[in-house]
Amino acid sequence: MSDAQYIIGIDLGTTNSVVAYVSADTPTVEEAHIRLFEIPQLVDNGVVETRPVLPSFVLMPPAEGMPCEELALPWDTSPHYAVGEYARRRGEEIPQRLIASSKSWLCNTLVDRKAAILPWEGAPSGPSAGPASRKLSPVEASAAILRHLRQAWNHVMARSDDGADGPMDDRLKMENQLVYLTVPASFDAVARELTVEAAQMAGLPRVTLLEEPQAAFYAWIAGRTRKWRDAVEPGDLVLVCDVGGGTSDFSLIQVAEKEGALDLERVAVGNHLLVGGTNMDLTLAYALARQLAESGTTLDNWQMNGLWHSCRGAKERLLADPDCDRVPITVLGRGSRLIGGTITTELTRATVESLLKDGFFPDCGRDTRPQGTRRSGIQEFGLAFEADPAITHHLAAFVERPAADGRPVSPTAVLFNGGVMKSALFRRQVVSILNAWSPQTGVREIEGADFDLAVARGAACYGLARQGKGVRIRGGLGRSYYIGVAAAMPAVPGLPAPTKALCVAAFGMEEGTTAAIRDREFMLLVGQPVAFDFLGATTRQEDQVGTIVEDWQGNIQPITTLETTLDGDAGQTLPVTLELHVTEVGTLEVWCVSKNDDRRWKLEWNVREQ
Repeated sequence: MSDAQYIIGIDLGTTNSVVAYVSADTPTVEEAHIRLFEIPQLVDNGVVETRPVLPSFVLMPPAEGMPCEELALPWDTSPHYAVGEYARRRGEEIPQRLIASSKSWLCNTLVDRKAAILPWEGAPSGPSAGPASRKLSPVEASAAILRHLRQAWNHVMARSDDGADGPMDDRLKMENQLVYLTVPASFDAVARELTVEAAQMAGLPRVTLLEEPQAAFYAWIAGRTRKWRDAVEPGDLVLVCDVGGGTSDFSLIQVAEKEGALDLERVAVGNHLLVGGTNMDLTLAYALARQLAESGTTLDNWQMNGLWHSCRGAKERLLADPDCDRVPITVLGRGSRLIGGTITTELTRATVESLLKDGFFPDCGRDTRPQGTRRSGIQEFGLAFEADPAITHHLAAFVERPAADGRPVSPTAVLFNGGVMKSALFRRQVVSILNAWSPQTGVREIEGADFDLAVARGAACYGLARQGKGVRIRGGLGRSYYIGVAAAMPAVPGLPAPTKALCVAAFGMEEGTTAAIRDREFMLLVGQPVAFDFLGATTRQEDQVGTIVEDWQGNIQPITTLETTLDGDAGQTLPVTLELHVTEVGTLEVWCVSKNDDRRWKLEWNVREQ
């Protein structure tokens, strides 16, 4: 968008969302003055204040209803829900009405991510439940957060000098700027597509996606101006360790020299790991619940939810403020026997550091692997959290993957990001473990920017880099993608035809590129319901478009199953070739191209979840 006034970076975080921006006519990244947008939001009943972060929480009205004036915003006097700080704080008291971790639900293949299922453990929804029991889909919840950011921006940045009632300048509205929206590097194609859909639902029709670890690295570049080239050198392999509220994300960035200048390439990404601050909050909540039980106070499920959310705020305060040693915790009571109707306890720094260091960052060897646990035959449904919460175990599995040339991976530097990594104790522990794994290499920490705000800043910096105003990290797709193809073989009673994995997109394919499989024909069934298995792998970086993997179980994982009916005469089978396009915004398009005429069929993701 050549007439855009600003480049905007949005970090749609699991716990907090942030907006940063820079003038679109900034000459270079080194000269960029990247600013944070102070986000207006409801912080108490009828009280609106600006904050640098918008907590990524959506509060649905309680069963008895909530007066509209209590939720009113300068741009919306009758909102249907609350987003931000008030939602987070009030949700601690009524957790059954709080939508949290909507971003993590976007990648949950076991649910219909377009269905109204959140809050997951809230009151039932449906026609008989009434408007007060309305739920949102993960896409709608993510859109609610993005919509708040867009409307807040337009209210502040696009208004004339006449004040809140003045006209808006369309040239300054967020939807008319260059917007870069970050996602976990481990998000698969479906989750990325749904993120773009949420943005469109929020009134942002054109966004470009960027992986969060790359954004953190761009923020580091912008924060050091021209001196960043002195901190890394050709041959460095930088591990970006991003531990946020809901996920842990690992990426490797290779530093090389090309034509006398430093060249950066993202060479590996980890699997999607649902382990992070949320797990830590729950760990602390159970520890405090045990202490209360020992003193004779037992919490029910409702109170445990409240304690869980309270521990989040207390943990963040303790990790952010080295001078804070303890934070009081209050849980609403359930019964007349409790004096004042509340239960009080406290969370101490010693408890936080000991439980979280030993539980999430334990010492381990390079050959350690995440441990599974004995699983119950029937489990409560919800987010697919990792069975092993030890982040260092998952890190060991990541760095133990061989590089593309077959050599072991040995990072020489680590850049930390995410609110969890504010703790110097955790950072020192990870660096110590990395050095124990590669004593001959030596691993150093390279100082990053603000752990909470770096991703949004980096996204704005990336917008400048895309315009040729700074160094750009070469990356492309963070995994290889495959479609299941039924083998051509005689029918055998009781034995379905085996499925082979056909690579339709290779690791590292850049945005805006197209690949086609024209030397091989496939048979496409049209005019009746058909299913396509969509698969992915982060470890098979050598597979090229057109590669067929016969024995793929174990190292290629199912992502989703697509069910659809393609246009055509019922039951007709047509010869086709396949074509894949990586869009400029970072999503995938797979096309079946007829060999007989000019017909083309696009395979749409997320038709049916597994």
